[in-house]
This record gives sequence, structure tokens and C-alpha cells, in this order.
Amino acid sequence: MTALDPLDADPADATGPRARLVTATEPSARPEPLETPDTPDADDAAGETVLGRRFRALTLGIISVVSLIAFEASAVNTAMPVAAHALDGVELYAYAFSAYFTASLFAMTLSGEWCDRKGPLAPLFAGIATFGAGLVLSGSAQQMWAFVAGRGVQGIGGGLVIVALYVVVGRAYPERLRPAVLAAFSAAWVLPVIVGPLAAGTVTEHLSWRWVFLAIPVLVLLPLSVMLPALRKLPAGDRTPAMNRGRILLALAVAAGAGLLQYAAQDIGWLSLVPAALGLALLVPCILRLLPRGTFRAARGLPSVVLLRGVAAGAFLGAESFVPLMLVTERGLSATLAGLSLTGGGLTWALGSFTQSRPRLEPYRERLMGAGMLLIAASIAMLPLALLDGVPAWIVAVAWIIGGYGMGLAISSGSVLLLKLSRPEDAGTNSASLQVSDALGNITLVGLSGVLFVAFGGGSVSHGTEDVLEAGNAGGHPAAFTAVFLAMTAAALVGAFVTTRLRPARAQQSVVPD
Repeated sequence: MTALDPLDADPADATGPRARLVTATEPSARPEPLETPDTPDADDAAGETVLGRRFRALTLGIISVVSLIAFEASAVNTAMPVAAHALDGVELYAYAFSAYFTASLFAMTLSGEWCDRKGPLAPLFAGIATFGAGLVLSGSAQQMWAFVAGRGVQGIGGGLVIVALYVVVGRAYPERLRPAVLAAFSAAWVLPVIVGPLAAGTVTEHLSWRWVFLAIPVLVLLPLSVMLPALRKLPAGDRTPAMNRGRILLALAVAAGAGLLQYAAQDIGWLSLVPAALGLALLVPCILRLLPRGTFRAARGLPSVVLLRGVAAGAFLGAESFVPLMLVTERGLSATLAGLSLTGGGLTWALGSFTQSRPRLEPYRERLMGAGMLLIAASIAMLPLALLDGVPAWIVAVAWIIGGYGMGLAISSGSVLLLKLSRPEDAGTNSASLQVSDALGNITLVGLSGVLFVAFGGGSVSHGTEDVLEAGNAGGHPAAFTAVFLAMTAAALVGAFVTTRLRPARAQQSVVPD
């Protein structure tokens, strides 16, 4: 047995306390394939593509579901201000967003346990039904608290769906096709991101903001009918006898802790220290037990894959959240032009995801992810240049084109690598960990960006856009934006280091539960 890396001295750190180390010379040293003899990786499917006869219905159904979720995300952002004003609940505006993400944190872990026990079919359809119910609740709400509750129900549905879709990819497609399917996940976001705001704005202005929410559940019926026959043919796989209730309770505690921290961040003051302390007391110990052991010290293999997802997503979104505000307050652009500056990033994200799906690049997956993180860091580092009068504002669009390509390389490759390192019976749990890391990265680094923005004189973003616009017109706060972008650049560079830890040590080619 070769020597372990010093950071990996505890072999249980890769997936949990009950794991044991298997050397590369033992029969089970390589991860077991996710296919069974009845899966699409049989000889008669060797020449199939994701849009071939065998996989076409399932692929189109998956892309349709992801596209509708993406359209909802972009459309809701457009309709939300009008909805909050109509329901006389602007003071609860931030909770309409945080309720979704907080509820999804719990649902992701629940979905992982459910998939490992019963397969992905039940949680997928339950998630879609719950997501639709949340849309109806929000669209028919007569008070803002009911609207926020509907958003929470949407979050539960979204968390169930996204994890189940990853498990579907792991069980339905052979390993050689998974990069292409996950590239399609990214491509499914392109059109909704471009069309969603325009369509939602038109519907909101000419009909009602309510129809932005009420129309989507009807559209889900078609992709469900298309993919149901293919989903019923999925191999059963190895299933655990019962759900791990401990993990579900941990996820509930994490969601509660995140909710308390977000509540405290809405009004920074001495009294907010109480919910903040309670939130940290719940969040920190529970998340350490919920994610693979060794995640926060970048242990080799699966823990580093999970960590990288949160760092990449959080750094990118933490910077992106302040780009439109910077362009409006510091460069005098309209809100429309400021938003359009980010559009190129969505297109190149899909391009980067397509690049990583090329079969000839498979041996270099970890290097692709490292290159992606360096591109993200470079793109964020370019943003402060837009604060200089002599630099054209379109430098932001160029930077985000570069950053989007890096995200496509890193995020999609991470999903492929996670499925590759996961045993079939652990695919749900590991996919849930990946999504939880994503959500926590967003919450943590976007929150850090907000704190830095306020600390360096940018004004309290919780007081509304109008207050920040007035502050910008009064002289601007370039130092606040610079602090945000430099911090997110540093986070992306940390992610670049984590990519050097993605490949398991030679003596740790796989980890097999006892």
C-alpha cells in the first residue's frame, strides 16, 4: 500500500466515518460502474448518443424540465418587485428569495436519501408536483406572507428535483454519455435566461404578475408525459433498506441555521447577534456532519469535488450580484444595459460545458476544472477595471464571457466527476451533498459580499436599490465594489487550489462502505 497524503491520514474522511480504504491492487479498487447488465451501456448501445433512439425521450424530458425551472428562476426575478409592491410586502422582499434557497437545502438531502432507498422516480415526480404547488400558492397569494410560504414550497420541490435528476443521469446513461447530458443541463439554461426576463416583463405589464407563476405548472405536464416511460425502465440499482433519519435531521438543522443567519443579515444591529449566534450554532456542527468528512480541508477525491462546487458557485454569484449595481451607480448605465452585460456569460457557460463533454478531453478532467477556476478568477479580477473612467464599460461583458466559460468547464466537470466517484447506492447522497455545497457556497459568499460592500461604505443593500442608487449618484463608492470583487477573486483562486486535490490518492482509488 502506498503512503497516504498527509491531509488524508484518516481513510474514513472520503465519504464518512464508516468507510474503509481499499488499495489499488484489490478487486474493488476501482469505483463500481453505475451500469448493470440491463443498462444502456450494453453492446447494442455502444454507438448511441444522448439523442439516439434509446435515450431521446428521456433526454428531451430532462432538458424540458430543467428549462422550465430555469425560466421560472429568471422570470420570477423580473416579476418579484411588482408582486411585492402589489401585496404591500416590500419589507419581506428578501425573504421571498431566501425562503426558496433555505427550503431547498433541506429538500436536497431528503431527495438524496429517498433516491438511494426507492430510486429517483418517486422524488422526481413528488418534487415536480411540489414545485408546481408552490407556484400556484405564490401566484394566488393575497398577502406577502402567503407569497413567501409559496416560495418555500417551491424550494422544497426544486431541491427534490435537482438531486433526482442527477441520480437519473447516473442510472440511465452510460459513463461515456454523462458529460454530454450534463452539458445539456447547462445549455437548457441559455434560452430561458435570455427570453425569461423579457417574457415575464411582457406578461407582468399586459396581464398580471400572477400569470408568471400560474402558467408554468401547466407547461410541466408535457415533459412529464414524454419522460415517464423511459423513467419506468430505469434499473433498480442497489437500494438502502431505510432512510438515514439522522442525515435528514441534520439537513433540517442546517436549513434552520441558514434561515436564522439570513434573518439576522436583513437588519444588522446588536439585536441581530442573537439569531446570528443561534444560526451558527445550528449550521456549523451540522454541516460538518452532513457533507463528506474532510470536505472543508479539501481531502482528496470526493470531498474536494463537493467543496469545489460551493466555492465556484459562491465566488461567481457573489461577484455577479454586484455587477449590475456597479454599472448603474458608477458608470450610469440603464438597468437593461447593465443586465445585458451578463448575458454573454450564460452563452459561454453552455459553451464551456460543451467543451468538457468532448470524449478526448476525459483524461484531463481535473486540469479542465483547474483551468476553469483560473478563468473565473481572472474574469472577476477584471471587474474593478470598469471603475476607471478611461476604461470602457463593455470590459465587464468581456470579463463575464471569460468567467462563464470557466464556470461551464468547472461546474459540469465536477458533476461528471462526482458520478464517477460514487457507487450506485451512494449516488443520491453524494449528489445531494454537491447541491447542498452549491447552496451553502451561494449563501456564504453572497452574504460575505454584502458585508464587505457595507463595511467599505457602499450602503446597506437591505435598504433597497433606490437608497444605493442615491449613494452612487452622490459620489459613488468604488472601494466597496473593489473589496467585493477582490474577495471573490481570492475565493476563486482557493477553488483553483482545490482542483489539485480532486484525484484520489493512489492508495485511495475508491472508498467502499463497510
